[in-house]
Amino acid sequence: EFRVILPDLIGLGFSSKPRRFDAHTLENHARWVGALLEALALEELIFVGQDWGGPIGVLALAEGRERRERPDLSELLKGMVIMNTVLGPPRPGFRATAFHRFSRRPVVSDIAFRLLGFPQRALHRVQGDPASIRGDVRRAYLHPLKGLANNLAPLALARMVPDSPEHPTVEPLRRVQAFAEGFGGPAAIVWGDRDPVLGRAFGRVAEVLPQAEATRTQAGHFIQEEEPALIAEAVRRVAARIEG
Repeated sequence: EFRVILPDLIGLGFSSKPRRFDAHTLENHARWVGALLEALALEELIFVGQDWGGPIGVLALAEGRERRERPDLSELLKGMVIMNTVLGPPRPGFRATAFHRFSRRPVVSDIAFRLLGFPQRALHRVQGDPASIRGDVRRAYLHPLKGLANNLAPLALARMVPDSPEHPTVEPLRRVQAFAEGFGGPAAIVWGDRDPVLGRAFGRVAEVLPQAEATRTQAGHFIQEEEPALIAEAVRRVAARIEG
């Protein structure tokens, strides 16, 4: 039996929505998630992360050990289940994807993201099965981000992705990698190979978590919409290894 906690990232869902782009940093998001974990006063934790949730959650756990006046969040971590995400900075010589390069184009990216609802209206295009994001599921991704006052986060998060070695996200991503590499507990990877954004990052994640059992699928970026049963089973396997 599990207690499942599924927090929105700040700026998405029905969470608070900062009005400034510079509020959206990897370190700020980790701080917000860390504050939630501290408030919940958990005794142990299996961390499950996908997309930005991966490095944000791992950094929150890593930085928890620096708060000497509070419990060490890293001691709560007993297991990890990682989906399509990154757990470290890009390799030297990397090139940002066309999507992330577009997010930095002045004016046109603001029009596309903030006025035309990109990429929320095209999420099905990054799926292995486009039908996995339609109907009520599609509306659930769109509804909390309606209106200019609510839709800054998708563009801000796209711009959080490093486009050079000097990008401010690179250094905290190094801390993410160091923490994940130092985690020796049970882990699993459930991966969507047909993800055009992060599908090719599987090898890097597997290097960081060599102990992880890996399940690769033909799902796309939002693997939770295509393979929820595989993710749930991965959590059960990790929990069994913790107990046994």
